[in-house]
Amino acid sequence: MQTPEQVVAAQLDAYNRKDLDALLACYADDASMYVYPATLVASGHAALRERMALRFTEPDLHAELRQRVVLGEVVIDDEIVTRNFPEGRGHMRMTMIYRVVAGRIVDASVIAGEPVLDAG
Repeated sequence: MQTPEQVVAAQLDAYNRKDLDALLACYADDASMYVYPATLVASGHAALRERMALRFTEPDLHAELRQRVVLGEVVIDDEIVTRNFPEGRGHMRMTMIYRVVAGRIVDASVIAGEPVLDAG
């Protein structure tokens, strides 16, 4: 069985490849996603698939890992995410908090910074 850090690393790799099936394989069937601290935005594979499929339509989507902290079953990633916002291409700082149980992400929470549009 993979460690929590390995599961989250595989999830981030799948995200950057826009490989929806590989990404969902990292999540428990009944996994939940929250906007920190407790606003539920998706629950279960079907809802996660719908949410991520929409995100994966962005041509410039990419998450750059800046730092990772592992505390038992909790993995915290500090990232810079490039996105295609309605106003244009840019990036935002994100902190992702994952809880991994039995080799699968059971919940994930996101803390998102303000979008910064690329110059020009």
